[in-house]
Amino acid sequence: MAATPNDPLHIAIIGGGITGVNLALGLQARNISYTLYERAPSFSEIGAGIGFSPNAERAMAALHSGVLESFKRVANPNGEDYFQWIDGHDTGNLIFKLYVGKNGFQGGRRSDILDGWTKLIPPANVRFGKEIDAIEQPSPKPRSSPASSSLEKLTLRFKDGTTAHADAVIGCDGIRSRVREIILSSPAKPLPPAANPSYTQKFCYRALVPMAAASAAIGAHASTTRFMYNGPGAHIITYPVADNSLLNILAVISDPSLTWPHPPGQHTAPGSKAEAAAAFAGWNPTVQGIVGLLPDAMDKWGIFDTADHPMPAYHRGRACVAGDAAHATGPHLGAGGGMGVEDALVLAWLMAEVQWKVECGRGEKAALLERALDVYNTVRYERTQAVVRATREACDLFHWRDPEIRGDGAKFGREITERFHRIWEYDVVGMAEEALARLTASVS
Repeated sequence: MAATPNDPLHIAIIGGGITGVNLALGLQARNISYTLYERAPSFSEIGAGIGFSPNAERAMAALHSGVLESFKRVANPNGEDYFQWIDGHDTGNLIFKLYVGKNGFQGGRRSDILDGWTKLIPPANVRFGKEIDAIEQPSPKPRSSPASSSLEKLTLRFKDGTTAHADAVIGCDGIRSRVREIILSSPAKPLPPAANPSYTQKFCYRALVPMAAASAAIGAHASTTRFMYNGPGAHIITYPVADNSLLNILAVISDPSLTWPHPPGQHTAPGSKAEAAAAFAGWNPTVQGIVGLLPDAMDKWGIFDTADHPMPAYHRGRACVAGDAAHATGPHLGAGGGMGVEDALVLAWLMAEVQWKVECGRGEKAALLERALDVYNTVRYERTQAVVRATREACDLFHWRDPEIRGDGAKFGREITERFHRIWEYDVVGMAEEALARLTASVS
């Protein structure tokens, strides 16, 4: 499918989760043509609750006028503006509390948040039931051809046999990303370890519990603000969502097994309340009350990340990955979703700059896109991989892996504050501006 220098830029987004939807809205705000391809029959979000940190909110505000506004409409008000860690095993006493800012780091149900954002996307920009299978480069053409191959679009092939075309492909297709596999693949060679995130030797249970039941089991105060219960080899996080009508519970358990004992690519497995109860046996009464709120039968989720085998780069040619597809991380610092929003901000700004340069005749579209994705990789790579590593370290702190820190609130506070603040106190707009400066310097 030939193109001309004056053709509008068109971006294919693969995946309609948090990162893909935010990227779509960022492109939409900048009048950039896009199509979002989602393999499910509708928008949907797995999991229960999620929170967004201050840096993520700043990225939302810079991305699209409706993104932060929509999130705040459904975000649950904080009971107290602190993260509070409790000795969940022995004393039940407060270990440390960290101020998150006035109405900071609010959370909500994933489905409520995604639903608000997707209402801002025109239905004509979305294709459901489309699972990507391959991305093909344009066939080389002779130099004498009126349409240079550098101006031709990529071909997307889907598993249902259909095709589509785009100037660039951005994979926001999650932890089991097919776009990541395509970027890392080489002819006649097996996929490298980076194609598949690694098991962190942690799994979790998630639940949403009616607030009346939660309050009866653990009290109104413990139910209406955010608490984290630390102990040997496990921890629990609780916080209210859905306008204080539900308590979100996340119970994370260390696993002695080096490998996830289930088929490759299957990150969930049947679990049970009995297994969770065994992991928290002997813990204090509040933790026992929380575990008692879990349903008898539920899925357990393996926690995978890219710490052991990160991608060497998030892009190749005119294809890249963002969000969990690029840098999957555990939930322990509440930063995974925010990293995807930051990715979306940088990509939206870069695509707008490419479009402007193409319209002004300041470069060929394909070459500009390749350079833009290289710049995206440069400004995002270390930031995101550092968050992946810090998230593992945080979980070790919660699970009392260091005996010196285990019983010392001051030492724990210093360690955990440094990790959270490194994420929160980040100039996301400055990062996007740096990306634009790098792109301009590289093509001027």
